[in-house]
Amino acid sequence: MTAIALALASAALFGAMSVTLRFALREGGSPEVGALLTIVPALVVALTFAVARGIHDVPAAWPFALAGLVAPGASQILFTLAIRDAGPSRTSVLVGTAPLFSVAIALTALGEPVVPALLAGAVLIVCGGVFLVGERVRPESFRLLGYAFALGATVLFASRDNLVRHLAVDTDVPASLAAAATLASGTLVVGAYAVARTRASNTLLLARDPSTRADGSASNTLLLAGLGGFALAGLFFGLSYAAQFEAYYRGRVTVVSPLVATESLFGVLFSALLIRRSELIGRGLVAGALLIVAGGALIGAFR
Repeated sequence: MTAIALALASAALFGAMSVTLRFALREGGSPEVGALLTIVPALVVALTFAVARGIHDVPAAWPFALAGLVAPGASQILFTLAIRDAGPSRTSVLVGTAPLFSVAIALTALGEPVVPALLAGAVLIVCGGVFLVGERVRPESFRLLGYAFALGATVLFASRDNLVRHLAVDTDVPASLAAAATLASGTLVVGAYAVARTRASNTLLLARDPSTRADGSASNTLLLAGLGGFALAGLFFGLSYAAQFEAYYRGRVTVVSPLVATESLFGVLFSALLIRRSELIGRGLVAGALLIVAGGALIGAFR
C-alpha cells in the first residue's frame, strides 16, 4: 500500500507542477530560466530527504547522476518549452506515452520478450495520440512545436526510467540519495543552458539597441518574472520526484509504473479546474488521456 500511495502522490504532484509552470510562464518568465528556477527547489527537497535519511556512500550514486544528465537535465528544458507552447494538459497527456517509449527501448536495447498485452497497450497509446493530434479546437496560444518538445522530453523520461529501474534492482544507494544525485546533475545541465541562453538573449538585445544597458538588468528582469510560480512548481517537482523514487524502491514496477502514468489524468484534471477556459479542454483531449493511461497501465502490468 505504501508504494501505491507514493506512486499516486507522485503523479498528482507532477500534474500540479505542470499547471503551476503554466501560471509562472504567463507572468513573463522565460522557459530557460524557469526550468532552472524549477529544478533548484526540487534539488533542495531531494537533498533534505537525503540528509534526513543519512547520506552515505555518495560515490556509489554516480550512475544515478549520469541518468540525471538525461532527465531531469535535458528533459526539464524540453518539458518547460512544451508547457509554454502546448499547455499543461496536452503536455501531460503526451508525457503519459512514456511507457510506450520505455517498452520500445527495453525491447530493442535490453532484449525483453514481446508480449501481446504490450502490443495492445501500444495500440491504445497510439489511438490516444491520434485523438490528441486530431483535436479541432485548441487554445490561441497553442503551437504545434510544443508537441515535439513534449515527445522529446518523454523519450528522455523513458530512457531515465529504464536506467533507474535497472540500477534500483541491485544497489545499496538509498532512494533519497539516488533522487538527489539525478537532480544535482540535472541542475548542472539546466543551469548551463539557462546561462548560455540568457547571455545570447542579452547579446541580441544589445545588438538591436546599442543604447540598452548591458549590466544584467534584462537578466534580472527575467529571473524575477514568475519567480514565485517557478519556486512552487519546483517544490511540487521535488516532492513528486522523491515519491516516485521511493515508490520504485518499495514496490514492483508492474504496480508503480501504471500508477505514475496517471499523471496525465491529474494534469488534465488540474487544468480543467484551474485554467479550463484558456486550455479549451474538450472530449478529444479527455478521450486521448484515458486511452493513453489505459495503454500505459497495460504495459506496466505485463512488463
